[in-house]
Amino acid sequence: MLRKICAASLILLLAFSLALAEDYPFSQYLNIKSASAPALSPDGGQVAFLTNITGTRQIWVVDPQGGCPQQITFYPNTINDIFWSPDGKWILFEMDKDGNEKFQLYLVSPDGSHTIQLTDKPNVIHSFGGWLKDGHNLAFSSNERNEAYFDIYIMDIRTKQSKMVYQKDALLETYGFSPDQKHLIIKENITNLNANLYLFDFATSTAKLLTLHQGDAVYDYISWTPDSRGFYLCSDQNRDFVNLAFYDIKTRKLKYIENQKRDIEELTISKDGRYLAYVENDNGYGVLKVKNLKTEEDLAPLALRGIATNLEFSEDGNKLAYTYVSPTSNADVRLYDFKENRATQVTNSTKAGIPQESFMEPNLIKYKSFDGLEIPAFLYLPKEAGKNGKVPVILSVHGGPEAQERPFFAIVFQYFISRGYAIFAPNIRGSTGYGKKYTHLDDIKLRGNAIKDVVYAAEYLKNYRLIDPDKIVIYGGSYGGYMTLAAITFYPDLWAAAVDIVGIANFESFLQNTGVWRRKLREAEYGYLDKDIQILRKFSPIHYVDNIKTPLFVIQGANDPRVPKSEAEQIVESVKAKGGIVEYLLFEDEGHGLSKLPNRIKGYSAIADFLDKYVKGKP
Repeated sequence: MLRKICAASLILLLAFSLALAEDYPFSQYLNIKSASAPALSPDGGQVAFLTNITGTRQIWVVDPQGGCPQQITFYPNTINDIFWSPDGKWILFEMDKDGNEKFQLYLVSPDGSHTIQLTDKPNVIHSFGGWLKDGHNLAFSSNERNEAYFDIYIMDIRTKQSKMVYQKDALLETYGFSPDQKHLIIKENITNLNANLYLFDFATSTAKLLTLHQGDAVYDYISWTPDSRGFYLCSDQNRDFVNLAFYDIKTRKLKYIENQKRDIEELTISKDGRYLAYVENDNGYGVLKVKNLKTEEDLAPLALRGIATNLEFSEDGNKLAYTYVSPTSNADVRLYDFKENRATQVTNSTKAGIPQESFMEPNLIKYKSFDGLEIPAFLYLPKEAGKNGKVPVILSVHGGPEAQERPFFAIVFQYFISRGYAIFAPNIRGSTGYGKKYTHLDDIKLRGNAIKDVVYAAEYLKNYRLIDPDKIVIYGGSYGGYMTLAAITFYPDLWAAAVDIVGIANFESFLQNTGVWRRKLREAEYGYLDKDIQILRKFSPIHYVDNIKTPLFVIQGANDPRVPKSEAEQIVESVKAKGGIVEYLLFEDEGHGLSKLPNRIKGYSAIADFLDKYVKGKP
């Protein structure tokens, strides 16, 4: 009997080892699904969420206790956000067309039997901003009056008639109504790192500035107390990191309730005022915390090392829904029960038959740049690294740049790791998550310092014992695409291949052609057309194409409102004109990146073939 058990164990172990060694095609990895953005029905009987099971994110609903999820929307385009109406009769969602980001507002009944399009202005952007308690009226922001500015509107969903309640030549959005329905918080975005809050009074139709401040300050995740005396929020006013704070509308004062050298990135309060849930950014990991506001007790419902996001309390405050994702676990919806002190997984997204054990965790490392600044980075190594010689590496630069490389479940990373590539993903200067000062270290004339951070990442990798110094790939999307082009033009001798996805080639034409409402936000980061033109030209890769020695692959969406396709076309045409190696894929039904499954399979499979050819020497 013991021999049989041992033999069976050996067979299972062999089968498991073969499974891990199997090469799964990119198309299979891209069929790994995710579920996110949970929204709890007012009666607690249903959880609505978004999942890409059908190839694009659609709305599904499920009983929180379990059962078979039901799909209730069936569109070829990706759905953005979802919100239950207070009476539970409708789920509101936002959707654009083919990635153009001109979002319209829709309602769908919870059983999917009835859909209403609330806005039908294809050239206008609409952004939901909160429901009134009656379930008939909602707030939203829109740039209907002027493409460059967003005003605040109230709509009656029964008639679909809307009324502008606040107008300003600014980028406005709203965080919703106070519980007593007397006020609306309006946020004015001055730059991506600077804002103001206004308190709009429905009785007087006036808005009062709440956040007079010096320098840059962010104010996010406004969450009213049940008595409407004020609201909790995240802010970095007069400090380096984004911390928890409370704003008292009677005294008109913001008071911090902590002083920590790490960012808070999300918060929400239960409707009964008992619990404050928030997420701490711990070197890119998103740690879920809950504070009992009555007892001051701190709870930690999620001990796993990953990222929690999309927080939402049930109406009675006894449950908290959230999305959880980690480097080795695709995103799924979870529900934490405060009475039972346990979390249950509401959705179970497929891993497409690929063993979870094959997915790799990153190591968090730091390397020094040219000026001694320490740059944090995530290093993923393939399982067999070091056993069959040194491995090629993909140096991936994130977009933004006001963003952060984080340990999400990255399908593209995991595929390349399975094919023997290492991944090195730094948070170069200009990234968020490390304080306001760090985020501003790449502004305008300092752009070259951020480029040097990428160069010093390559130098770090060249000296890493497991990495082949002659097989370093530079890769990125959006601002990361810009960094890819900057790397191969300013430092052309470091790279074996390059991949640019919707990247900027020419700051001057980019600022001229990007969405009008975005121009001011981006000029604050890159430089102003009217006074920084020489700096913009100095750091634009298009002016240094003759330096390129690296085989280049470019992907672009034809409907991209952020980085227009003219950026990709400039760099592709210029490289071709000088006889360089460049491959180009333009997707007519995509915007800022690839969202539709057939396009993702085509685009990323082509990237894999390109890298195999020019890095691994495969025909």
